[in-house]
Amino acid sequence: MMRRALRLLPSDSRAAAAAEFALILPMMFALIFTTFEGGNYLLAEHRVLKSAREGARFAGRLSYSAYDCTSGTVVGNFQTTPTVISNVDAIRNVMRFGNPEGTGTPRFTARQGDVFAVTVDCPSSSDTTTYHNNGIFRERGNVPRVLVNARVTYNSILGTLGFDTSGAVVRGQAQAAVMGV
Repeated sequence: MMRRALRLLPSDSRAAAAAEFALILPMMFALIFTTFEGGNYLLAEHRVLKSAREGARFAGRLSYSAYDCTSGTVVGNFQTTPTVISNVDAIRNVMRFGNPEGTGTPRFTARQGDVFAVTVDCPSSSDTTTYHNNGIFRERGNVPRVLVNARVTYNSILGTLGFDTSGAVVRGQAQAAVMGV
């Protein structure tokens, strides 16, 4: 009786597919979640970079009078003291909401530690190698350059499943010369 059962065992493959599926299931879940998390991160990074680009573009189109390049100490070729920006809230609103008024649905959920920073540097008039002495900036002189930084807390898919992703952030940066359009 036992010999007969042992002879039939190698030819019985009724549950082979289910057993193989059970063996690869943990690795399959790991690959699926890794793919989803990677796609989610790339989408979040794209949104932050797009936000920074739009903020820098908006800041670059503001009037020259919105920036003060007359004060500050010159170190190397750039002033290090932050200049006065009259429309910094409008620039941040463009980055966060997509419009200068700050109305509508925000692009990012507001979290503690999110940063939308706007800094300006002004080349000194003695610097002859940078953009401000060439092309459309030749007659203007001392043209400000705006640097926009965004640091947003990353909303991880794995974080919603209980994994610790508390320190994950997405960063974006863009720079534009002020055109005064």
